[in-house]
Amino acid sequence: MRVTEVVARAFRLPLHRAWDGGVDRNDVVVVRVATDTGLVGTGFSWTPLIGARAVAALVNDDLGPVLSGGAAHPSRWDELRWHLREAGTSGLTLMALAGVDIALWDLSARAAGVSLVDLVGRRRDSVESYGSGVNLDYSLPDLVEQVRGWVGAGHRAAKMKVGSAEISRDVERVGAVRESLGPERLLMVDANQRWDVPRAARALRALEPFDPYFVEEPLPAEDLESHARLRERTGTAFAIGENLRTAAEFERAVDLGVCDVAQPNVVRVGGVTPFLRIAESMARRGVPVAPHLLPELSGQLALCLPRVAMVEDIDRASFAALGALARPSGVEFDRGTVRADTGLGHGLVFADTLTPVADPSP
Repeated sequence: MRVTEVVARAFRLPLHRAWDGGVDRNDVVVVRVATDTGLVGTGFSWTPLIGARAVAALVNDDLGPVLSGGAAHPSRWDELRWHLREAGTSGLTLMALAGVDIALWDLSARAAGVSLVDLVGRRRDSVESYGSGVNLDYSLPDLVEQVRGWVGAGHRAAKMKVGSAEISRDVERVGAVRESLGPERLLMVDANQRWDVPRAARALRALEPFDPYFVEEPLPAEDLESHARLRERTGTAFAIGENLRTAAEFERAVDLGVCDVAQPNVVRVGGVTPFLRIAESMARRGVPVAPHLLPELSGQLALCLPRVAMVEDIDRASFAALGALARPSGVEFDRGTVRADTGLGHGLVFADTLTPVADPSP
């Protein structure tokens, strides 16, 4: 099976409610890889706000030509990353590579007549999920209503944003969420890199009475040494990884003692191939993986991981909720768990009616 055509197109997905910081949309780059057998694989890249057209250009201008005529198989990942090295080995190049890699995995599963989950290797039929939202700017009543919705939907864990200008505001909000969840459910907090070491230490000390299961990204993601200094001042577990890109970065975080839960994003690390490598590395080090965002694909991969934590069911920001899919994917979140019955491949069929990202030129 050989590649005959690679096409990437960037589309805009308006959010139902803007995220903190004015993020009012997610952009998706849909990649289609056609073959000489007639099979077509679908991949995607994803980004809030920045870089969709650049990702599409990297796929169309740089990856398409080297793929055409060659084997349609995800084993080409290292070759393709090497090909892109002059444009950098992280960031946009990995995001472009992710779109192609996901498409090649989809193709391989379709060619084998199985689902992506079964091609990768199903280890379980379901995984626990948790309710999640970008809600630091929500009023307290809106936040509590959101959390009660997750409880009503059967979630046994929830994650909320912290990092307010005043620690007392975070304390009030976390206390209200803990009351809504009750003592038996897990409560996680996500600071989105807003703190420095002294402030993080004070905030986590103030939040200890509410028993946070973990704190996500308390400090700037790339500053692992500062995470190590914070580790000396708190017993709260750290969840990091949505802004790490390589297995080496994840391994260094574990070696420094600052990654208790690993959160790779399948697009940001470069696709399914490196995602699985990271998951295997984390398993060898005793660290569970909680895939970051992209629930329709993250839910499938979680069923295959050697050591898994939970899958993020982010409020109103899945591809399905944003109207990006032509039909249900087969990935279902229900009563605090996620299952997948996708048919062949990964089951993601993007709608033909999506709005293209506009050309900024006059």
